Amino acid sequence: MHNKISELLASQRTFFKEGKTKDIAFRIEKLKLLKSVIEDHETEICDALYEDFKKPKFESVLSETAFIISELDYIVKNLKSWSKPKKVSSSIINFPSSDYIYSEAYGACLIIAPWNYPFQLAISPLMGAIAAGNTVILKPSELAPNTSQILADILEKVFPKEMLAVVQGGVPVSEALLAEKWDYVFFTGSVPVGKIVAKAIAPHLTPSTLELGGKNPCIIHKSAKVQLAAKRIVWGKFLNGGQTCIAPDYILIDSKIKKEFIEAVQNEITAAYGAKPKNSPDYARIINEKNFDRLAAMLEDEKCPIGGDLDKEQLYMAPTLVDEPALSSKVMEDEIFGPILPVLSYTSEENMADTIANYSKPLALYVFSEDKHFSEKILENYSFGGGAINDVVVHIVNKKLPFGGVGTSGNGAYHGRHSFDTFSHKKSISKRGTWLDVPLRCAPYGDKISLIGMLMKKF
Repeated sequence: MHNKISELLASQRTFFKEGKTKDIAFRIEKLKLLKSVIEDHETEICDALYEDFKKPKFESVLSETAFIISELDYIVKNLKSWSKPKKVSSSIINFPSSDYIYSEAYGACLIIAPWNYPFQLAISPLMGAIAAGNTVILKPSELAPNTSQILADILEKVFPKEMLAVVQGGVPVSEALLAEKWDYVFFTGSVPVGKIVAKAIAPHLTPSTLELGGKNPCIIHKSAKVQLAAKRIVWGKFLNGGQTCIAPDYILIDSKIKKEFIEAVQNEITAAYGAKPKNSPDYARIINEKNFDRLAAMLEDEKCPIGGDLDKEQLYMAPTLVDEPALSSKVMEDEIFGPILPVLSYTSEENMADTIANYSKPLALYVFSEDKHFSEKILENYSFGGGAINDVVVHIVNKKLPFGGVGTSGNGAYHGRHSFDTFSHKKSISKRGTWLDVPLRCAPYGDKISLIGMLMKKF
């Protein structure tokens, strides 16, 4: 396996050195073809996602295929302008000069994709890497084998392996890939695995983007529209069977409206999935037994006013609320990544802050409030990757917003222009004129120190 990966990587390095990916028209042609092939195979993609974890077709189109097609259109439309050298104002110290920022591809990139959105989270960074002029080896998740195979089939129709190749397999394959020296690594997954990736690439000082996760708080202020909050939270939390890195991980709600909120959530779950969500065609399943067992263990000895129903054979876990779990409990220990939503009440802002302080900086934070001052204070006082006021998850839709974490929830960002920038080294260039050469910087220095000091401070 190591030899095959090394040979494949060597062929991509050769392809990159030949300069073919420097041609912007060539990149655009490939991205357009990628869009066309995805559209032609949209039904097969949705079928693969259903086979992997019974993902509803509507959710597959919304969060996987349509999401990607829209972003491809955006990148193709803007790539020429993004790729042009950006002129910036020059320093008077260098007069006469013109200064520019050039976007330069890193070279050979490794992208390791997760299982929860196995199509979107493979293609989205991939098209940013291609747009910037890199070559790519993609490692899709072995936990979504049907989607991994359709990814390989689709990408093979668009790209030569010297430009982009899919390498499938489990942990040994990931280890073999990470043993190589890359020019850039992009990883999406859990915090523990993210640490393994960071450690593996550290000896080569390889630049990277790590898209990880965390315990995302969802704060509900007493001024919030409770029914609307419940409706939007039920959608965002139980989308994809709760297996979404930016889903609300726990609720922090003013104790005065907690009872009303729980009743509203029950009504919204019934409205969305019926009296028996297990029979709903719109509710996904847990990806595998290992994750099912992990989630089931979180419910032991907990009070569940809603849900709690389990069927391991069908990998079904009902949309579930956990009432006031201890911060030391399993459900509050790490990111849940499933259809379990703890509800904790607070009686003061200090009490709320104490709860949030127990956890590292999250990937997302949400606030439901009609009090703008309260919402703005939350945004100013807490560090997190991104979020929304009076909704959840939706910030990911805007291609103009960077998506990424901070601290243990990740580093770097992508989507739209930010994907192009992530996979581009920004090269600074000063173009000096030769018609004049000011001798200020050259020895002998004499009494020029006061003049140079003044110029450096002002310009």
